Amino acid sequence: MKRVVILGGGESGVGTAILATQQGFDVFLSDFGKIAAPYSAVLEQHHIAWEEQQHTADLILTADVVVKSPGIPDKAEMVVQIRERGIPVISEIEFAYAYAKQPTIAITGSNGKTTTTLLTAHLLQRGGIAAVVAGNIGDSFAKQIAEDPDAICVLELSSFQLDGIETYRPHIAVVTNLSPDHLDRYHYDYQEYIDAKFRITMNQTAEDYLIYDADDVEIEKWLANHEVKAKKIPFSLTSIQENGAYVSGENIIANSNNEQLIMAINDISLEGKHNVKNAMAATTVAQLMRIRKQTIRESLSDFQAVEHRLEKVLKIKNVQYVNDSKATNINATFYALESMKTPTVWILGGVDKGNDYDELMPLVREKVKSIVCLGVDNEKIKAAYRNVVDVFVETTSMDEAVKIAAKLSEDGDTVLLSPACASFDLFSSYEDRGNQFKQAVHNL
Repeated sequence: MKRVVILGGGESGVGTAILATQQGFDVFLSDFGKIAAPYSAVLEQHHIAWEEQQHTADLILTADVVVKSPGIPDKAEMVVQIRERGIPVISEIEFAYAYAKQPTIAITGSNGKTTTTLLTAHLLQRGGIAAVVAGNIGDSFAKQIAEDPDAICVLELSSFQLDGIETYRPHIAVVTNLSPDHLDRYHYDYQEYIDAKFRITMNQTAEDYLIYDADDVEIEKWLANHEVKAKKIPFSLTSIQENGAYVSGENIIANSNNEQLIMAINDISLEGKHNVKNAMAATTVAQLMRIRKQTIRESLSDFQAVEHRLEKVLKIKNVQYVNDSKATNINATFYALESMKTPTVWILGGVDKGNDYDELMPLVREKVKSIVCLGVDNEKIKAAYRNVVDVFVETTSMDEAVKIAAKLSEDGDTVLLSPACASFDLFSSYEDRGNQFKQAVHNL
C-alpha cells in the first residue's frame, strides 16, 4: 500500500486526505500549526491519522509521495528534508487530477480570476452543464473529485498551486492578466512568478485551448518567447481579434468555435473595464463548451458580483460604501480606483507584498480626496501619498477607519475599502477584513 503524507491541514490538505483514503492509500496528515476544529473533525470522521503543531520526521520521511498545501513555501525545513530524500512533492491539484473523469477548465492570473471562475461556472450551469467551482475558491479540487469524479470542475488556480503540478492538463486554460504579486515567494523575481503562472499550459496539447489577455504586455512577451501547443484564443479591449473576443463600439464581439456572439457592454451586470475582460474570457469558455448564445447573454446580464470585490454595501447620507477587501495587490486596487466615478475616501493598508505605490499615483491624484490608512506599519504608504491628498489619517481598527471615513466624506462621495495589501496584520483573512468593514458600515 502506497503511503501518502500530506503537509497542511486546511481546505487543500484535508480534501487530499479524504480522496487519498478513498483511493486506498495509507494516509498521514501533518500540520506545523494548529488545525481548525472543523477540519480536525473531518479527519477524525474519516479515521485519518494526523498531527498538529509539529512535523514528526519519522512519520513523514517514510512517504512514497508528499502532497504539500500551496501555502507552505519550498524553503520550509521539512520540505527541504523531504526533497533531499528524493521523495516526490506534488500539489493537491496534481494528486486529484489522476482521479478526475472529466476534462477541467483552469483559470489563473494576478487579478480577476475569482470573478472569471464564478462567471464561467454560472454560464456553464445555466447552459445545462453540471459544472462546479473548486481550487482556490469553494471546495478543494480533491474533495470535489472524492465526492463526484464526473463533475466538470472550473478551477481557480494560484501560482502556488501550479508550482506543484507535473502532468496536470486542463482542457481549457485561462490567464486573465499578470502583475507583480507574491514576489516574496519567487525570490523577488517577477519572471519566476510569470513562469509559474504559465505552468497552466505546459501539458496542454493541440486539442486544448489557452485563452488570454492580448492587451497584457507580459503575457504577449511570454507567448512570443515560448512554444504553446494549445489553440490560442486572445481577448482584447483595444484590438480586433479575428479568432477571439474584442470590443467594438459599445459591444463585445466574441468569435470562437466558428460562432460569433455580439453583446452590448451595458447589458453585462458587472461594471468596469476589467469586468468586460472577465466577461470575454468566460464567454469564450462557454462558446468552446457549446453553450447557446442566448443563454450566454442572459447569464452575463444576471450574474451577481463576487463578495468582497467592488461590492456595494450601503448608501448612507448619499455616500456609497464599497467593499473591495479582495484587492490584496496594487493591480487589483488599480481597477477599483479606475472604476470610481465620484470623489473617493480610500481605506488601504495591511501587509505589503513588495508594492510599488507610484503605479497608482495618477489615479490617486485624479480620484482620491482623503486616505485612511489601516495597518500596523504604514510607512511606505505614508511616504507615497501623504503630500498628495488633502487628508491622511492612520488607524489600527476597522471600526475607527470607517467612522473617520464617514466624517471625511460628503454628499455624493464614495468610501472605498481597497487595501492593496494582505490582511494578516490585523485580520485573519481578506474575508474577515471585508466582513468587519460591512459590519462597521451597518453600525454607522
